[in-house]
Amino acid sequence: MAEPDQYLYRIQPARLEMLSEGLTLAEEAILDQHFNYLQDLLAHGVLILAGRTLNSDPTGFGIVILKADSLPEAIRIMENDPVVKKGVMQSEFFPYRVALIGKI
Repeated sequence: MAEPDQYLYRIQPARLEMLSEGLTLAEEAILDQHFNYLQDLLAHGVLILAGRTLNSDPTGFGIVILKADSLPEAIRIMENDPVVKKGVMQSEFFPYRVALIGKI
């Protein structure tokens, strides 16, 4: 059986003030759901890496790198991420391949 393909999605806040002024209570709850969603993906061997930049201006973004057996499955994973599904983050999707990875 072939290795699952890899994909990346990039997320940026739909409300840019979230980075500079902080989260609303609703955004905070959805970001907690997002983190739990990513933890579940990690526990099931789907998530390769997730993280975000630390800048608090419009250039800030997060990335999620994952494995999936098909393009539609990978898109479904992105679309079911609570921050994407609930419109807190805008997302962009890319087929991706990890070339090198080191230990942190």
